[in-house]
Formats: sequence, C-alpha cells, structure tokens
Amino acid sequence: MDKADVWNQAGRGAQGRHVGGSAPGRTRLGSCILSFALFALTPTLAWADLVKLTNGRVISVETCRFEGESVILEFRGGGEVKAPKDLVAEILPDEVPYAKAFALEALAASASAAGPRLSDLAVREMVDRVASRVGLNLRLARAVVQVESNFDTRAVSSKGAMGLMQIMPVIAQEYAVSDPFDPEKNLEAGMRHLRTLLDRYGNDSMRALAAYNAGETAVSRYGGVPPYRETRDYVQRVLALVR
Repeated sequence: MDKADVWNQAGRGAQGRHVGGSAPGRTRLGSCILSFALFALTPTLAWADLVKLTNGRVISVETCRFEGESVILEFRGGGEVKAPKDLVAEILPDEVPYAKAFALEALAASASAAGPRLSDLAVREMVDRVASRVGLNLRLARAVVQVESNFDTRAVSSKGAMGLMQIMPVIAQEYAVSDPFDPEKNLEAGMRHLRTLLDRYGNDSMRALAAYNAGETAVSRYGGVPPYRETRDYVQRVLALVR
C-alpha cells in the first residue's frame, strides 16, 4: 500500500472532544453522577491504538507491529495493510470516552478538593502510610506519585486521570471510591491496583508500571511494555527515581 492509500485510511481517525463548564451546587453533583453513570454503562470497547502518521493524520487500529522496514496495521473491523515504517510518526493508546468529563465533574463536586490543601509534608506522610498499609515498596510508591501528579491532590490529566495516583474512572468504580479527589482514598485505590499488577506480573516492575499507565490489555497485546512513547518514558522516569 502506498502513502496515499494509508493517508486515506487515516481520514477515519478519532475526532477530539470538547468539555464545557458546569454549574455549581446540585447541578455539579447531578452532572457528576450522570457522567459516572454514562461511563459505567458504556459497553466494553475493544482496546485499540492510534497511529499518528507523518502527515499529521491519525488511524485507529487494533494493533501496529514493525517488521524490518515495514509496518503492519491491523484494523478492528478486520484486514490489515503493510506500508513503509517511515510513514508512522508515533503510536498512541486510544482514549477512553467520558473519562475527562467525569474527572472534571468529580473535581467540581469533591468536598475534599473544596477544602484547604494539604501541606507537602502531610501528603508525603500519607503516601508512606498508605503504601505500608497496602504492602507497596515505599520508594516505588513515592516515585509513582511524583511522576503521576507531582503530589498534587487535585491533578486532572488531559485523559481524565485523577488525583495523586491519577486513577481513571474505571479504577475509582472498581475500588468503590466515591470521591476520587479524597487524597487517602485515591492513594489506596491506586496503590492497591498497582500492588495487584505487581502480583500478576511476578513483581516485574516494568510490566506492572506499563500496565498501570497503559492498561493490562496493551501489555498483553505487546508481550511487555507497549510501544507508546508516553508509557516507555513513564516507566523509565519512575524506575529512575526508585534506583
């Protein structure tokens, strides 16, 4: 397949989403509940990758693999194309729908976020306390929190990750966290999730951190750390702080 054919496929790439503001009071709480309901009721989607081409266009694919000087793009609806690998500028994980909207509404409705900020010392002591309770290495716990949120209890990422451990809405739901911006509950959910991943991968920190960042599906699909620049940088940054 030539460049024109691949670029035509890219015309079906995902479009960006705009998230507007929210009204105060009960409207905020109601919107937060609605956003969470929409997220929880969304059918399970097949995980995919977004392949950014050198011309700036994006293709949503099931997997992307490199073979010598070629790239093989497998599409979710079936079929694949083979093209020169220099067409690919970057591979990105697909985004989770509604996550950013949920995160912003949760922040607006959070009693913890509305209160006074904790001191840096108080946050760091909480990190150590929760890590000890969960059975997570203290240096690893501190490194993850530093890289994820830089100890900011109200941090929200562009993809909808929330709080100190940058948990996603699905993790908040799994660990029954009603307020993702409650720092202690956020830490406990994120650290319990990371502890579970470490157990699953035989204490392989690289794979556990990759799964924490990009999801277990991506790690399984690629047999280890996926080829996402963000994920590889993330794993390296965390491990560099632990050493």
